[in-house]
Amino acid sequence: MSTVGSSVHKSSRSSSFCADLVCCLSAPPKKILKMKVWIIFLVCLAGHAMAAPTEEQPMDEELVAVEEQPMDEELVPDEELVVDEPVVEDSVVEETEVGANPVQVEIGEFDEAIELEDDVVENPCLQHQCKKGKVCEVDDSNTPMCVCQDPSTCAAAEGQFEHVCGTDNKTYDTSCHFFAAKCALEGTKKGHKLHLDYIGPCKDIEPCMDNELSQFPLRMRDWLKNVLVTLYERDQDNDLLTEKQKLRVKKIYENEKRLKAGEHTLDLLAHDFLKNYNMYIFPVHWQFKQLDQHPADGYLTHSELAPLRAPLIPMEHCTTRFFEECDADADKYIALEEWAACFGIKEEDVDKELLI
Repeated sequence: MSTVGSSVHKSSRSSSFCADLVCCLSAPPKKILKMKVWIIFLVCLAGHAMAAPTEEQPMDEELVAVEEQPMDEELVPDEELVVDEPVVEDSVVEETEVGANPVQVEIGEFDEAIELEDDVVENPCLQHQCKKGKVCEVDDSNTPMCVCQDPSTCAAAEGQFEHVCGTDNKTYDTSCHFFAAKCALEGTKKGHKLHLDYIGPCKDIEPCMDNELSQFPLRMRDWLKNVLVTLYERDQDNDLLTEKQKLRVKKIYENEKRLKAGEHTLDLLAHDFLKNYNMYIFPVHWQFKQLDQHPADGYLTHSELAPLRAPLIPMEHCTTRFFEECDADADKYIALEEWAACFGIKEEDVDKELLI
């Protein structure tokens, strides 16, 4: 019980004590009445002084009043809020700099992305193309120029399938290493003769005999025809063949006489070429156009032939001799007429309009 409650209890006992004392002292004679009254007065005064609350407990008196006074039910929640409301310490909040985006301030990487984008836009090398073996750099005047790539900057090969063999019979780690080495020899006789021979490590290639050389175009023609048919079948998004090319291949694809892809004897391939000669004219023209890109001048160089011959040499040992003999005048360039003759296409059927 609180101090106030104890004081109230003491006050009640003192009042009762005074009343009893009055009753007990009321019986004596009148000669001592005056003295007895003074004694009663002093005892009652002392009792009230003991029951009075001290100055150190001013709030308890108010709380007792609240406990003794009947509370209105509607006021109970408010009283509870006032008494039980916790004290919350003010949290320290860091103020964001005026004009700053809070998200960017927290993440920080968005600003870097913007700076990189500005650098990309201002980089003149983005609009400057270099051939294989060279990379773009800018000089002191911020002018782009092509310089030979350092072979040490090329990524290492992940397997033997990335190795390439040069015409110098040397195995290079990747095509990047090869073209970087070729660029370093630019302007020299050795560099002029160096070309990418085939894909894979260098190995012994058996010589191509005359009878084997005559068989090579039989397989090559059939392969070109089947490649076009496969592209036509898979060209769902119209990004493998142009519309004009698809019209040409469609005639081959829908021809019931077409020899389907598979393992065929040389006699069957030779017979099909004579029987269905027209099916092979466009595939031969199409392959020439695919290779004649750098530059597209109607002639094939050794470098332009590389995408076709490099993967073929390890499988077809007559590939090198075949393309060498396609250059009938030995001028290091294969014209469309020379190319068509190598595949048995008649001169009157050579048509530059088919280079689509």
